[in-house]
Amino acid sequence: MRDCLRATIVAMKFPRALLLCCLVVLIAACSTSKCKYSAPPSAPLPPPAASASTAPAPAPLLLISIDGFRADYLERGLSPTLQMLAQQGVHADAMQPSFPSLTFPNHYTLVTGLTPDHHGIVNNTMTDPVLGKFVYKDHSAASDGRWWAGGTPIWETAEAHGLRTASMFWPGSEADIHGHHPDYWRPFDGKFPPEQRVDQVLSWLDLPYAQRPRFMTLYFDAVDHAGHEHGPDSPEVNAAIRATDGAIARLVDGLKQRGLYGHINIIVVADHGMAGVAPDHNILIDRLLPLKQVETVDLGVLAGFNPKPGHDFARIEARMTRPQQHMQCWDKSQVPARLGYGSHPRVPQLLCLADVGWRITSRDGMAKHKESPHLGEHGYDNADPLMRALFIASGPSFEQGLRVPEFPNVDVYPLMTHLLGIPAVPGDGDYDAVKQMLKPELR
Repeated sequence: MRDCLRATIVAMKFPRALLLCCLVVLIAACSTSKCKYSAPPSAPLPPPAASASTAPAPAPLLLISIDGFRADYLERGLSPTLQMLAQQGVHADAMQPSFPSLTFPNHYTLVTGLTPDHHGIVNNTMTDPVLGKFVYKDHSAASDGRWWAGGTPIWETAEAHGLRTASMFWPGSEADIHGHHPDYWRPFDGKFPPEQRVDQVLSWLDLPYAQRPRFMTLYFDAVDHAGHEHGPDSPEVNAAIRATDGAIARLVDGLKQRGLYGHINIIVVADHGMAGVAPDHNILIDRLLPLKQVETVDLGVLAGFNPKPGHDFARIEARMTRPQQHMQCWDKSQVPARLGYGSHPRVPQLLCLADVGWRITSRDGMAKHKESPHLGEHGYDNADPLMRALFIASGPSFEQGLRVPEFPNVDVYPLMTHLLGIPAVPGDGDYDAVKQMLKPELR
């Protein structure tokens, strides 16, 4: 800068004929890095202008999951930010989860467009003849990409087409799937506060344009935890709804401060709903089935059992598949076709599904959870109204004030790939079934 000023002062002393020459020197001096203005690191940089031969880049896409947010929770009037997004954009009567209506299977369905029976995350707990046992709370299993290799998550396809991606928690995002993670991601930490999850997403949007993600995920779990521990109609669930909506309001405010609100597409989903379960609504499976003669894969709303060598499993199946109180059991080959479940090798040979409002457990399991029994459950028949999930979409690509009928969650994936301008990996979803959500010129 000192060189720039000295050149200006000298120029003022020269005859007019020489002034132009000095101004050229001045401009050259001020074009160096010493004189150049640079925006603060946190200020979002505008996208490069599209040339006549280049289409403008698609708007960024943020996929938000509120675990366990039943579709009718929105009608409680406790979530003004979500209601605002619904009024400004598209709101579905409900979204039907895939079967089983559990967390890990449905989150992976949302980002792959495949049903659990096709992508291989068939339950929160499962077994594989090569990989052993998968338990969703076990970080070593959840982060092993081999479990997830049956599907191609949208962040993998986006990166293959030059788009950066980020995940603020999402089942599968911390696994090395086909050798890929999202560009930016964090290992799951249930104690990480909702506000800090929002701030992390906003910080990714503060990156220089070339480094900024075009597809992001954001995950909240408080509503699901409250539903399990206290039941879906509890004050605790209502408090969790308010708190989560407050975190989304923080996100909206942050987007507005950055001039990004109205320029980013936001899709808000849930993975499933929640049903109340009375403490005494327990089916004690060990009174019906000799557990020492089978491999118990999992108990709960959907229980699974595999043969154990040296025992007559066909006889056990014949007895269990007869009519039962408060549950129905099938050999995996006989699961009703409408559930789309039973063909994957990880699906246990014998499946028992509890009626809504009941759970399958054992006397040992009852003893472990006697002090704090769950008062809410999911995993039931995905056609049951209590399993219906939330769907809201808002942003520059979506129609405004549109209400659409219930649709299956496999359709979210092709909708997102269309929004990002990337090819959808062939799957179970149907873009034509959801394209009416978009503005006509963008369908």
